[in-house]
Amino acid sequence: MRIKRLLTPFSLSFLDIMSCGFGSVVLLFLIIKHNVDTDIRIPVDTRDQTAEVMLLEEEILDGKRNLARTRNTISEIDEQLVVAQGMARRIMEKIQETRSLADQLSETTSSVELDRLKLNIKKLEEQRQQLQEEIRETGDHSRGLVGEGNREYLTGLRLGGKRILILLDISGSMLDDTIVNIIRFRNMRDGLKRNAPKWVQTLRMVNWLTARFPRDSQYQILLFNTKTSSVLPGLDGKWLKVSNKAELNSIIEALGKIVPEGGTNLERAFAAIGRIRPKPDNVYLITDGLPTQGSRTIRGATITGRQRLDLFARAEKQVPGNVPVNVILAPLEGDAEAAYAFWRLAMKTDGSFLVPSEDWP
Repeated sequence: MRIKRLLTPFSLSFLDIMSCGFGSVVLLFLIIKHNVDTDIRIPVDTRDQTAEVMLLEEEILDGKRNLARTRNTISEIDEQLVVAQGMARRIMEKIQETRSLADQLSETTSSVELDRLKLNIKKLEEQRQQLQEEIRETGDHSRGLVGEGNREYLTGLRLGGKRILILLDISGSMLDDTIVNIIRFRNMRDGLKRNAPKWVQTLRMVNWLTARFPRDSQYQILLFNTKTSSVLPGLDGKWLKVSNKAELNSIIEALGKIVPEGGTNLERAFAAIGRIRPKPDNVYLITDGLPTQGSRTIRGATITGRQRLDLFARAEKQVPGNVPVNVILAPLEGDAEAAYAFWRLAMKTDGSFLVPSEDWP
């Protein structure tokens, strides 16, 4: 008897084909990378650029604030100028009236009255000349100073204050911008050292600052190299009155006789700020580079840039709190770290930072 087999779609061959297909799918799934790394890191240079952009934005914001202050100051000066011009005009009118009255009464008035009228005219003339001088001075400055070609510079320095201190670097590096010329000047006569272009420009900076002291303020000028002292003997730790023009002029004259020499000890200079009582509310530091000496002795005949930064960090700790330090940094060859260090000091103390051009002030 013949047995008939029933046909079924799930035969052995079909299951083999399905198993092979499923295995191919699993193999493809394993080959394809499905774990995508989503950790995207910002390159180091991009972060540096971001930091620079943030720094520039802060500088732009400070510039806008200083611009607003400058505009306000200009508006106040313009108002004072208009008032002074109006007073001068009224005085001129009064002089003309007095002269015309004197001419009318010259024939009928006694000699005593004529003398009195002439005296009044003389006093009015003196008042007019005084007003004209105040108008030329433009503002509340203590002394008049006009630069070459009557140029005016927007420096960004925060001028003013009730007690103003100038720290002036008189080390040997203030003779020139380059190391070679500094060594040459050291071997020259004192008269040639005093006429070194960099030192002459430094003295003009001091003269420019003192000319802009408010008349009702007090000041002090301290010199520093390896030591710190006042310009004239007997004035250490004392506040001087700006209204005493004779004393101020004698100090400026004495500065012209100083010969820059020696190293730079910034730690002693900053420590001198804390010894003045009451403490200053505005400090101007005029220097050209990082210090070369400090309270700690440096071994060896030379000093490295890293050691100078360490000396600066130790000196920075001597600056009293809440005292703005405005830095005027003259150029010096081979001291690339100085600009950043002093700029950071000015920003930290809420001061200002200026690198002057060759023809300033």
